[in-house]
Amino acid sequence: MFFDEAKIYVRSGDGGDGIVAFRREKYVPHGGPAGGDGGRGGDVILRVDPQLSTLSPFKRRSHFKAAHGGKGGPSNKTGRDGQDLIVAVPPGTVVRDAETGEVIADLVRPGQQVVVARGGRGGRGNARFATSRNQAPRMAERGEPGEERWLLLELKLIADVGIVGVPNAGKSTLLSVISSAKPKIADYPFTTLEPNLGVVERDHRRFVAADIPGLVEGAHMGVGLGHAFLRHVQRTRVLIHLLDGLSDDPLADFNQINSELALFDEKLSERPQIVVLNKMDLPQVQEKWPSLERALKDRGHDAMAISAVTHQGVEVLVQRVFAVLESLPQEVAEPVVETPVYRMEEDTIPFSITRGEDGAFYVKGERIERAAAMTYWDYEEAVHRFQRTLEILGITDALEAEGVKPGDTVFIGEYELEWSE
Repeated sequence: MFFDEAKIYVRSGDGGDGIVAFRREKYVPHGGPAGGDGGRGGDVILRVDPQLSTLSPFKRRSHFKAAHGGKGGPSNKTGRDGQDLIVAVPPGTVVRDAETGEVIADLVRPGQQVVVARGGRGGRGNARFATSRNQAPRMAERGEPGEERWLLLELKLIADVGIVGVPNAGKSTLLSVISSAKPKIADYPFTTLEPNLGVVERDHRRFVAADIPGLVEGAHMGVGLGHAFLRHVQRTRVLIHLLDGLSDDPLADFNQINSELALFDEKLSERPQIVVLNKMDLPQVQEKWPSLERALKDRGHDAMAISAVTHQGVEVLVQRVFAVLESLPQEVAEPVVETPVYRMEEDTIPFSITRGEDGAFYVKGERIERAAAMTYWDYEEAVHRFQRTLEILGITDALEAEGVKPGDTVFIGEYELEWSE
């Protein structure tokens, strides 16, 4: 089954902890602090692999976690960096933030990549806190927690040409004739339940064609199979609009499909179209062709007539597709855009305070929760430093304004603290 949507969880590695250590060599009487910094946590990176064509690997695995950074060592040794985690995705993958729906990246070219979760920085060792006033600090930092998020992956097939039309118009048959693709073909609507790709090669020229499942009225709203596959038309440069010669009203079908395309994405109405009537091997289709050709010409379309079954007019159609593609300007690839994860903007509220039914105070805020996670609570100096952070961010004054008293319980993230003067 074609798998073109997936939801995955990514988490980058935590930074390694810095340590408290001192030089104690026999001939270095004033060695001083020598605790090393922790290593950086690994990033999670999505990278395009041209060997992939669907998102089916994410059906088996949906959680991806990068390695944590190593702990710092004595003698100012920095911990090892965590290894980045590379997650392969097929060309044409659109990456969105699952919570906001914001597009993070549109990955098209082989090797193109985007960092979706950055590793936490390593905590600083006590050597980094030495000052003229405190030459032997007994404090260090824990590593910064990694970033985590849920992502939505959406695959839009990358094809030069999209073959669209009503169900049973002969799209799959046409694709099988002009390329080496072997789609399922039968004489009933909705034979094609998933898009098919085929490479068309003639005289050292080539293009990729996609057979898009039949569209019906209301496809842009999800009726029939349309909503799931209309997105695959968006990347195409040219559309072959295939009309069913046996339809009661091919012109009405033509108007309906164009309406559905425009309602889904108005840019699709501007896409070059080659209008083609299929099934010209049948007498009744040959009879209606002259009047249909005139009606389409009145609408500005120089239509063609073919028979995909007998190959009548098919090569002329292929050459016309090449001509239209070559007349179009070269596409400029969109740059990859990376969006920050959980980074507090300057104009937003840095924290919030609520009081629970249990009487405890709950402090929420990205910066202060990160500071709490990076604090060594076993070291008194580290605790005093955290208290100064509370004062600098205005949390101390805010808690006192809310009525906090010595002995009250204060939760900061997952840490439970007892308030004291």
